[in-house]
Amino acid sequence: MLHFEGDKDFAIPPAALWPKLSDARFLIQCIPEIQSVSRAEADAAVFKIRPGLSFVPGTLTVELRLVPNVADQAVGVWTRSKGIGSSADVVAGFSLAPLDQGTRVHWTTEIQALGGLLKAVPQGLIQAAAQKVIVDLWSGIAARAQERDEG
Repeated sequence: MLHFEGDKDFAIPPAALWPKLSDARFLIQCIPEIQSVSRAEADAAVFKIRPGLSFVPGTLTVELRLVPNVADQAVGVWTRSKGIGSSADVVAGFSLAPLDQGTRVHWTTEIQALGGLLKAVPQGLIQAAAQKVIVDLWSGIAARAQERDEG
């Protein structure tokens, strides 16, 4: 449906970054606007989030599952969000490669399905909102990964 792709560089090596990016407990700490967490395990999480979208009321319950593809190199992320009259299925993935003293993460995100009220929202609005979420998430990951690496 909608596809996003990019690269994010980190100042820490792949061996230090991989354990973080392949742990759902770490990832959910990097997501802005989380209201509560009802389940947090290494490979899965369930949480409530307040979306920053005026056209999605209330909170969304998000189920997140990690699917390691290649140990220490690539992981897939599946999410399903449900809220009052709306739902979304999103698949993402990222791969790690050494870059000088750090890591380059190549990421992809695909919105596979939208349900309920989200079906009626213009694609341009969905795209802009998704891009903001992606930027905010990677900013959170970068800040927390560096913070934890130094600490």
